[in-house]
Amino acid sequence: MTIKERYQGILNWFAEHMPVAETELQYQNPFELIVAVILSAQCTDKRVNMTTPALFGRFPDAAAMAEGSVEEIYQLIKSISYPNNKARHLSEMAKKLMADFDGVVPGDMDLLQTLPGVGRKTANVVMAVAFDQPAMPVDTHVFRVTNRMGLVCTKTPLETEKILVKNIPASVLSTAHHWFILHGRYVCLARKPKCEECGVREWCKYFRKNILLQGKEYGE
Repeated sequence: MTIKERYQGILNWFAEHMPVAETELQYQNPFELIVAVILSAQCTDKRVNMTTPALFGRFPDAAAMAEGSVEEIYQLIKSISYPNNKARHLSEMAKKLMADFDGVVPGDMDLLQTLPGVGRKTANVVMAVAFDQPAMPVDTHVFRVTNRMGLVCTKTPLETEKILVKNIPASVLSTAHHWFILHGRYVCLARKPKCEECGVREWCKYFRKNILLQGKEYGE
C-alpha cells in the first residue's frame, strides 16, 4: 500500500462516515473559543465545558477579563488542571487583546501567537474553528493517531503538522483535524485501541503490523 493510497482510503472513509466533525468545546465567539482552548491544555473538554459557563458569565469579553484580577479568574477555573498558570495567562491574554487588538481576537496565525498562553497548537485551533481557515492543530490525539495509522512517522507535533498539511487537501484539512481527535478520543485509544470498532483499520499500519499479520484477535 502506498502512502497516497493510505491517505486516500482513510480520508474517504471519514468523509463518508463522519461528514460533520466539530470541536466538542462549547463557545459562542472567538474570544470564548480562545479561552476554552487555553483551558483545555492537559484537561478534558468535558471539564472545560463544566467550567466556562460561570467564567463567561463573569467575564463575557476581553474588556471584562482584562479588568478582573488573576485571583478572581483562578477561583472560577480552579477545578481545571494548572489553574494558577492558566489564570495568569488568561488575564495577560485579555490585557494584550485590549492593548493591541481593541479586544478583538485576531484572525492571523502569527498575531495569535503573540498572545500570552497561546502557542502554535492553540493558534491553529482558533484559525481552524473560529475563522474556518485550513489548519492542522496537532494535539496528543492527532499525534498518536496519525503516527499509529502510518500517515506520518514523526517525533514532534510541528513535524507532524507539516507532513499532514502537505498531504491533506486544504478543503478538508480542518475537518480532518477533528476526525483524528474524535477517532483518538473514542476509538484509537492510547493504551488499548478499539481495533474491532475501527472503520479505517484496512489502511492502518498499526492494525496490519500488530494484529493482522500476527494473527491476533481484536482487543488483545
